[in-house]
Amino acid sequence: MRIRAASDFGALIAERRESLGLTQSELAKRAGVVREWLVRLENGAPTVTVHRLLRVLRELGLQVDVTETDK
Repeated sequence: MRIRAASDFGALIAERRESLGLTQSELAKRAGVVREWLVRLENGAPTVTVHRLLRVLRELGLQVDVTETDK
C-alpha cells in the first residue's frame, strides 16, 4: 500500500487491527498508547507523532520502507 497522507496510515492501521481481531483498546494497551490517540491516528489526524506511530506499526507486525519516488 502506498502511503501518501496521514489518512492512508490510519486506514492501513485500522484494517490491519481489525484483521487481527483487536479492538482499539487492546491495540492501544499493547502498543503503550492511549485509545484516544489511536482513534485520532485511525481517523487520519496529521498531528500523530512518528514515535508512537512506529510503536503501533511494530505491534501490528508492520514496518515502514522508504523509497525514492519519481516526481
